[in-house]
Amino acid sequence: MIPANVRDNFPILKQKMNGKPLIYLDSAATSQKPKRVIEALVRYYQEYNANVHRGIYRIAEEATQRYEASRAKVAAFINARRPEEVVFTRSTTEAINLVAYAWGRVNIREGDEIVLTEMEHHSNLVPWQLLAAEKRAKLKFIPFDSQGVLQLDEYERLLSERTKLVAFTHQSNVLGTINPVNEMARKAHAAGALVLVDGAQSAPHMPVDVQDLGVDFFALSAHKMCGPTGAGAIWARYEILDAMPPFHGGGEMIMLVQLDKTTYKDPPYKFEAGTPNIADCIVWADAIDYLQGIGMAAIREHEKQLTAYTLSQLSDVPGITIFGSRNLEHRGGVVSFELDGIHPHDVAQVLDQEGIAVRAGHHCAQPLHRRLGVAASTRASFYLYSTEQDVDALVRGLQVVRRVFSPKPAPVSGA
Repeated sequence: MIPANVRDNFPILKQKMNGKPLIYLDSAATSQKPKRVIEALVRYYQEYNANVHRGIYRIAEEATQRYEASRAKVAAFINARRPEEVVFTRSTTEAINLVAYAWGRVNIREGDEIVLTEMEHHSNLVPWQLLAAEKRAKLKFIPFDSQGVLQLDEYERLLSERTKLVAFTHQSNVLGTINPVNEMARKAHAAGALVLVDGAQSAPHMPVDVQDLGVDFFALSAHKMCGPTGAGAIWARYEILDAMPPFHGGGEMIMLVQLDKTTYKDPPYKFEAGTPNIADCIVWADAIDYLQGIGMAAIREHEKQLTAYTLSQLSDVPGITIFGSRNLEHRGGVVSFELDGIHPHDVAQVLDQEGIAVRAGHHCAQPLHRRLGVAASTRASFYLYSTEQDVDALVRGLQVVRRVFSPKPAPVSGA
């Protein structure tokens, strides 16, 4: 169970917008940060700001120890076999690009096939488009049905001996759909393909065990799980990382540099050239400690209950279309919708005047929206600090939107 006073941990939620309490419903874009994370970030800069893996003086050694301790914390959070399987990146986006560049450019050949889904965030689509264009490979796409659920019978038909990679989101950032990773990974491996999962929307909201999921790559970000921006990671089985060439070249990822050749360190260091984002990677560990103190299973259950309440309350709003499945076992805390005749940007602007922060647009998923037959949607997304009172405020806000954009009666002309 989520503690009743959990919102007290988040300083930003105490402020007002336009004279009204801030109702933050955009956690799928980025989460808010608890006070302990903010304080940990300040403490790094005040007490032991130094570069890592280099200095032998005390604060440099402390920074290095904490940086590597955070790597171990991330590894344990997703149940990696060893910390060396976790490579720090700037984001989930960079994590996926790292795989596309370092693994893809070695293993994808002309005529090979990469299977994706129609619900992917651009970060798990554009890198594969670039790779396919360069290598003359082919992209195939698993469709989803009217409930936002992947059509797995079609997925099986798409797999072939030419399939080299299956890459898909664990949880859709628009539909909220939680995809059946285990089943999809088994089918991919049976076809001889590797599996990459975009975990940006799942790792913050539910227990994740990469060994149990049976995948080969898993990408995630700190900022969506109560951590700072600018820190992410790619997990991969060590033997895969070991066989991959570096992503970036420069200092720190080397063993021996000569004028005409270089040898590289073992994973994960050969993928972390230059000075990393030390502070934010270190503080990610504090965010994980905070989440685990509450419990990932408790967070997942809280969001299921809140999503059920939201779907029920929004269903009574006139002219609303809600996208995605009503099956709460396979849906996360994301609810996207449209109001008939009102552009999502207008919806979001009016809600902002009511102190309510939602996302409006295509949410970096243009093909998904095209598949839905809409240019954009309004999205409310939740986290451990979200409440039923937030949802009630959203419903009241949508009533205001309706009043603002309702047709005005024509003036009565005089006699």
